[in-house]
Amino acid sequence: MSAQVTYVSASGEEMTFEGEAGDSVMAVAVRNGLSTIVAECGGSMSCSTCHVFVDEKDLALFDPISEVEDEMLDTTAVDREPNSRLSCQLVLREDCAVRVTTPETQM
Repeated sequence: MSAQVTYVSASGEEMTFEGEAGDSVMAVAVRNGLSTIVAECGGSMSCSTCHVFVDEKDLALFDPISEVEDEMLDTTAVDREPNSRLSCQLVLREDCAVRVTTPETQM
């Protein structure tokens, strides 16, 4: 099984897409035309337009937050929460299924 990401919009709509191990949560969203993740910098961690809220049960599936990502999360359009991450930094593992919620806006 490949990786699977379920994106939940701020209004509650859900979309699920398949990804591969090594893909980022952002890359899967962009490849599938998900408009709620802007990803302006393309994944180079120089903007915060791929901000997501990771389901609490899935947080342990990802590497810990880096100092740079932590600083970038202070610049998001919607206030960060304890489960906030930049989706470009969330790398999928084989056979994982994760769930993220996108904020009302990225800009």
